[in-house]
Amino acid sequence: MVRLTGQPQLRIYIYPKVPVGFYAYRPAADNAAVKRIIESVRREGDRALQRYTRRFDRVRISGIRVELSELKRAARAVDPALAAALETARRNIRKFAVRQLRAYRDFEFQIRPGVFTGQKVIPIERVGIYVPAGQYPLVSSLLMCAIPAQVAGVKEIAVCSPPSCRGSVHPAILGAADRIGIREIYRIGGAQAIAALAYGTATVKKVDKIVGPGNRYVAQAKKEVFGAVGVDFIAGPTEIMIIADESADPDLIAADLLAQAEHDREAVATVVTDSQCLAARINRAVAKQLAVLPSRNTAARAIAAHGAIIIVKEISQALHIANRKAPEHLELQVKNPVRRAARLTNYGSLFIGDKAAEALGDYSSGLNHTLPTNFGSRYTGGLGVRDFIKIQTTLRLTRNGLAWIGPAAEIFARTEGLAGHGRSIARRRENIQ
Repeated sequence: MVRLTGQPQLRIYIYPKVPVGFYAYRPAADNAAVKRIIESVRREGDRALQRYTRRFDRVRISGIRVELSELKRAARAVDPALAAALETARRNIRKFAVRQLRAYRDFEFQIRPGVFTGQKVIPIERVGIYVPAGQYPLVSSLLMCAIPAQVAGVKEIAVCSPPSCRGSVHPAILGAADRIGIREIYRIGGAQAIAALAYGTATVKKVDKIVGPGNRYVAQAKKEVFGAVGVDFIAGPTEIMIIADESADPDLIAADLLAQAEHDREAVATVVTDSQCLAARINRAVAKQLAVLPSRNTAARAIAAHGAIIIVKEISQALHIANRKAPEHLELQVKNPVRRAARLTNYGSLFIGDKAAEALGDYSSGLNHTLPTNFGSRYTGGLGVRDFIKIQTTLRLTRNGLAWIGPAAEIFARTEGLAGHGRSIARRRENIQ
């Protein structure tokens, strides 16, 4: 390992040496308080929501649900520049979701003569969306979660966001909700909001699935209520990996690393390159940009704790590392990036070429920024229309169809010792003889 001095920098490793735990799943520590909060909301409903809002958000809320008049006032006050940006993002997210939906269709297929198998694509009826709003509101997360649900045909969408602004949901979030036609909004956050969505209270009607990002307490709460409701996935700290060769611009790479590092002190920022010269230039660029970055306190901690540059002999090794690491965000800043992209299989979203900044995926490109972390992209992709639909199967038979497939099913039933299964089929076969 090579360690450079000065401001926080990415540690440099020579492949195959990598940081301890680089390929290890990072289990989240459970917090007993989250379980207590969930149980309290189940028992006490709205009273518990009011109590935890006073405790954690330090405000007394007059009502849990946002009134329509308040929503409309916030919508009228939206800054025109933000309104234009919301419209750009809305259109692109919707277009992408509509194109995704085309991949899912009802069908009925005659698999054998008289045996008609099929599927129906049915939207989930009611979805809850969690929208974080700490120091700044995550307006884009509302669009990313709600628009695919709307395109999928979800009839009811409920939004929970903490009362971070004078006892109410941030007006930018309310304005965005009004723009896309969402009227059911609750000024509650944290684990208590997840519990309310999962189990319901006198004010909050329970949902069928919960989606949206959140801190570690929200993530644990989603894990705890899974089963009672569906969830998108349990996301951890954000991740970015950039594969770069000597043709890459170190200033762009540094900017993209810091764009993720500013999210969270636990954010993971990694570069894999075949150029030691580029590695040194990236570290210099990171130090220079950190010095003037408004969010440098958070970003510097993330870089110091989890920033790494891995030096490989050839880019093919970098592709292997990326497929094994399965990062949330993966950038290709190399010569011939399209050709290299064909060999990559595990990532939340892939950004091909130096113009495709990851931050564009966060906001206005149409891609969804709700993505799997912590090796999750090995088995799932990012949030999309498919998260809001159910693929349900159908079977329809004629007399000939039953004659075709019935005997094989009876043999399976005897083999597995399930006489009732066999009889249910045999009786039907007897009826047609």
